[in-house]
Amino acid sequence: MRDRHVVVFSGAGISAESGLNTFRGPGGLWEGEPVSLVATPEGWKRDPARVLKFYNERRKNVLSVQPNAAHKALCELEDIFKVTIITQNIDDLHERAGSTDVIHLHGEILKSRGCHDSTKFYHCADDIVMGQRADDGTQMRPHVVWFGESVPMMDAAIATAKKADFLIVVGTSLEVYPAATLVDYVPFEIPKFLVDPMPTGLADESFHVVEARATEGVPRIVNQLRAMMA
Repeated sequence: MRDRHVVVFSGAGISAESGLNTFRGPGGLWEGEPVSLVATPEGWKRDPARVLKFYNERRKNVLSVQPNAAHKALCELEDIFKVTIITQNIDDLHERAGSTDVIHLHGEILKSRGCHDSTKFYHCADDIVMGQRADDGTQMRPHVVWFGESVPMMDAAIATAKKADFLIVVGTSLEVYPAATLVDYVPFEIPKFLVDPMPTGLADESFHVVEARATEGVPRIVNQLRAMMA
């Protein structure tokens, strides 16, 4: 059944169960830092050393945790389906679980790039420091998409959404734009699943809602899809 295409939209909620904090906190904070100071081009221009320190800590956090049952269950779907994961997460937990087709809308914390050439990436498992230069001669920065920057992978994500035969939404309320618009490109008639312990307005009548944490709900859906194809 690998001609049938399962598209997954994933967000911070799936990684939270591996021990990574979600992006938004009370008062617009991320790990105790104002988002405007560490996740915007203006914050980078004002204090790049602060931004580098912040993302260096995030990178260490990512490397200290492991994929959970939800990540692993999505990988298992590749046994019988073509699976593409479109994620808002900057961690590599989907890949470490074994998923082979992952579109990162907001970049990847384990990559770095220069400030001018946004197309050349470098593997980055260690700290980025001030004075570390990319091939374009500019200061190295994390390969993440900050608020106010374009989302380079958006066109690829839209093209993938249009080809979905099944949709699974997990760990995201799809309230961050432009990612929030992706669900509008999925064919209306296909089966759609939402995994959320507290469903919001996204859960309209076209979704089959699984009110559960990702580690409980995703394996449940995977088993259901397996049964449908048996």
